Amino acid sequence: MLSCAKCGRYTCREGKPGNLPQDCPMQSYGAVYEEAGQAYQGTDGRLAYLAAKVEATGYGIWPRLREIMEFSNMAGFTRLGLAFCVGLRREALEVTRILENNGFTVLSVMCKTGAKAKEELGIRDEEKVRPGQFEAMCNPIAQAKLLNVEKPDLNILLGLCVGHDTLFIKHSDAPITVLAAKDRVTGHNPLASIYASHYFSGKLQVDK
Repeated sequence: MLSCAKCGRYTCREGKPGNLPQDCPMQSYGAVYEEAGQAYQGTDGRLAYLAAKVEATGYGIWPRLREIMEFSNMAGFTRLGLAFCVGLRREALEVTRILENNGFTVLSVMCKTGAKAKEELGIRDEEKVRPGQFEAMCNPIAQAKLLNVEKPDLNILLGLCVGHDTLFIKHSDAPITVLAAKDRVTGHNPLASIYASHYFSGKLQVDK
């Protein structure tokens, strides 16, 4: 079972494979690492190389949106897909403006595209966010497939809900990066609940 989060040694980051814990995957999954190494010999290796360059050049200096633009420039990506949530439509407009001002073509698709009622998913009225009203379902599969038709070089996720992002990633043909993850409670900063877990403890317990 993979349990790197509980390691405590993290000797892999120091290049010291001789001091690995007994349950380290490097001890028993040699074939997997070999397969991954082979993958880096192709185009994936080029992207990994560029990612390392962006990391080093902008470390602690560039915000994530700048990193996405620098990475895209290095990779020769000019057409960028933007799959965004209706709740972040103002942010999506500003992101589009910034990307276009930096020479990118932006292909943006909002989550409610298709205008389909949540009832089509089997949602009952009392299960809606606002019962008694029409609520359009989020349509991440359509978002992904629309972008597949337009053939962006890279898709950017901006605030899709948990589960909707899963479906978008599953159906997207283009590689994907995330600009922001949806978290309505923390201003779309999911790690805030980890950094302040004492205050969020009541919100982090799943009901059985």
